[in-house]
Amino acid sequence: MTFANLGLSDKVLAAVEAAGYSQPTPIQEQAIPVVLDFKDVCGIAQTGTGKTAAFVLPMLTRLENGRARARMPRTLILEPTRELAAQVEENFDKYGINHKLNVALLIGGVSFDEQLKKLDRGVDVLIATPGRLLDLFGRGRLLMSGVEILVIDEADRMLDMGFIPDIEKICKLIPPSRQTMMFSATMPPEIQRLADLFLRNPVRIEVAKPASTAKTVSQFLIASGREAPDKREVLRKLLRSAEDLKNGIIFCNRKRDVQVVFRSLEKHGFSVGALHGDMEQRARMAMLDGFRANKLTLLVASDVAARGLDIPDVSHVYNYDVPVHSEDYVHRIGRTGRAGRSGVAVTIVTDLDVKHLAAIEKLTGDDISWIGPHISELPHEDRPARAHSGEGRERGGRGSDRRRGSGRDGRRPEAAAPAEREAAAPRPAPAEKRRDESRPADARKDRGRRPARAGEDLAPVRAGDRPPPRPRHEEAEESFVGLGDHVPAFLLRPVRSGRTTG
Repeated sequence: MTFANLGLSDKVLAAVEAAGYSQPTPIQEQAIPVVLDFKDVCGIAQTGTGKTAAFVLPMLTRLENGRARARMPRTLILEPTRELAAQVEENFDKYGINHKLNVALLIGGVSFDEQLKKLDRGVDVLIATPGRLLDLFGRGRLLMSGVEILVIDEADRMLDMGFIPDIEKICKLIPPSRQTMMFSATMPPEIQRLADLFLRNPVRIEVAKPASTAKTVSQFLIASGREAPDKREVLRKLLRSAEDLKNGIIFCNRKRDVQVVFRSLEKHGFSVGALHGDMEQRARMAMLDGFRANKLTLLVASDVAARGLDIPDVSHVYNYDVPVHSEDYVHRIGRTGRAGRSGVAVTIVTDLDVKHLAAIEKLTGDDISWIGPHISELPHEDRPARAHSGEGRERGGRGSDRRRGSGRDGRRPEAAAPAEREAAAPRPAPAEKRRDESRPADARKDRGRRPARAGEDLAPVRAGDRPPPRPRHEEAEESFVGLGDHVPAFLLRPVRSGRTTG
């Protein structure tokens, strides 16, 4: 099977040949004829198998007829991240070299002015992230009534990033007569519900079981202690001992860990860059361009780089952290072993990651081999002594026990035993005694605001002299009527009568 047998136009075939491709991938071979027949598509395939070209090539053929009108795009492609949107734009530039199509990119972190100018001229292909698209639509700068083709790319990533409500809003703004395509590497139940809701009798194309990994990727695990310095040392040993390391991506679960690992590797002399969602868009694109051009050997990244980024010749992927969501593992290691090339994926595992690792192996159906001892075989002294629950909170992104003020024994203060807390807490005095002590203190405090009178004590009240606060239940039980046995001094002053007697 060649591209010429799929029904693509001559202009598209010439561009594909100029790009150096001759044989379609399985997802392309099955999806392209269906898209050209104007049928809805639900495509599931391993990451790195050419899903982007599976909808770009037939869309180019379809767009050769007709022209765009101002503020009314003819096609809409939704992407979860700016990097993926920019990558799809590059595919249209590469395969649409023989077409005179207007392509607009609507992403955050970029000025509105240039984007609005393109929309006003008329757009054939609009590639957007959901947030920026709805923003412009709400400002009245975009009309959705002319959209003929809708593509929802990386749908499971849309779910993870909380974009599903936005996707539902967008789908309701587009004419129901549109053609809809949805592509993803995994198909959780929420995405299946979305497909059932907005796709009309879709052709399901599944070239591999959902969440399967490419056979060209060799997967390994290596055990490490929980502490960050231990993990960074294991990572450096892996990088220095790798035989065929051409370039590699190092994935962390948290953005702040991306910066920590980046600074550590840079300090030890590695050629490394960083990529995460808090960086400015220009810096993110510059970092990706430097990595693609082999100006950087390593790229430390969050999951913003895990989905769909097409960097064909990545030789290694390192999971500094085991991903919490097992689907993310599939996407991460999919950055290597692309387009039939071989790749290596190594994951650093601590004893806190056993649960997540089991979920990954269950999802992928693979038993991943270990480099060195199994995590359960680590010597006892290599395992940290801190409580499991505290470390779990650190992995959840709330900071380590040390940051949260733990004691020298590694436990947080509130984690002490109940008996210890009871012994250390000050014991409240009886209610009667507290009541008797509180009255002179209040009286002295009030008298300190006026000149002293005979018999009064003006000694200052020290903080230690104040009684502890009364528990609420005791306050509820005690009742005071009037002023009790304490009479304010101003009531005891003699009062002169206004009348005089002769």
